Amino acid sequence: MEEPPFAVVPTGVGDRRTEVVRVLRTVTGLSAWHSARLCAAVPVPVVENTWFEAAEGAAARLRAAGAEADVVCGSCTRTIPLDGRPVDPGPCAARAWFASDCAASRS
Repeated sequence: MEEPPFAVVPTGVGDRRTEVVRVLRTVTGLSAWHSARLCAAVPVPVVENTWFEAAEGAAARLRAAGAEADVVCGSCTRTIPLDGRPVDPGPCAARAWFASDCAASRS
């Protein structure tokens, strides 16, 4: 079974907005102006349709820059905690995945 795509969604920019804009430029490849517009529009997905490891890395870079960022499963739309806690035990909304097989349910 194919792994679902994941998205990175910043939920807050924090006090170090300039550093967050720099990281957004690196992660998305957008210009400084577009990255600043993304900062103003949070929460909005900045990286979509990527594998889990890439989404996790992008979210970690944003958090290191001072932003709050979540990784969201593209199939079931559950937020995956980056600190190792288990994901919300609710059912997976994806049709092709059983909750126990959902990539978001992995620890």
